[in-house]
Amino acid sequence: QVQLVESGGGLVQPGGSLRLSCAASGTIFAINAMRWYRQTPGKPRDLVAGVTDRGVTNYADSVKGRFTITKDYAKKTVYLQMNTLQPEDTAVYYCNMGLKSQPWDRYSEVWGQGTLVTVSS
Repeated sequence: QVQLVESGGGLVQPGGSLRLSCAASGTIFAINAMRWYRQTPGKPRDLVAGVTDRGVTNYADSVKGRFTITKDYAKKTVYLQMNTLQPEDTAVYYCNMGLKSQPWDRYSEVWGQGTLVTVSS
């Protein structure tokens, strides 16, 4: 069984930085995409950033220039460096990966449990 474990959330002042990590464990043959989403109460879960297995990245307009997604494929880990954080970045951040455990499997999406980021003075 594959699990994603996130870490790095917490309380930070406006203008500060945080780095989120998400590590996958279990039987994994391949990962084709790694993504970060965020969600606030009463709102849908929105894509923040994504990176493909080939290193192609995409970002939500609201975080471009402030957030950077990187991956370490060998460690099955994805990171989200968040700089110049603002109160509106406050949310639960979820890691998501498209992966398969066996070569004959289809890719499926797996979610982490979420980590809370609070930006407040």
